Amino acid sequence: LLRQLALAGVNLIADKAYGTKELRQYIEAEGGQYTIPPKSNAQDKWDCDYYVYCERHLIENYFNQLKNYRRIATRYDKLAHVFLQTIYIASILIWLK
Repeated sequence: LLRQLALAGVNLIADKAYGTKELRQYIEAEGGQYTIPPKSNAQDKWDCDYYVYCERHLIENYFNQLKNYRRIATRYDKLAHVFLQTIYIASILIWLK
C-alpha cells in the first residue's frame, strides 16, 4: 500500500504494530519520516515524538464521528464521487457542532 504513495517529505504516523525495521527503513529510503513508537519489548528502541503521535488520536476521533452517519458507515452510495460528497457533507456537519 505504501508503494502507491509518494513518501518524500511526509511524516507517517502509525501504531506500534507497524514499527518493523523493514518498514521504517523503507520509509526513510523513500525520503519520508515516521512517527511510530517502539513496542515495549523492542530490543533496539528508536526515538519517537510523542507530541506528534498524540495528534493521531484526533484523526481516530474524526473517523469515529464519521461512522455515526449510517449512510457512510454502510456505504449506500455506489459511485465513488457521490460517496466522497457525502463524506464532505458529514465533515461539515461535524465541524459545525
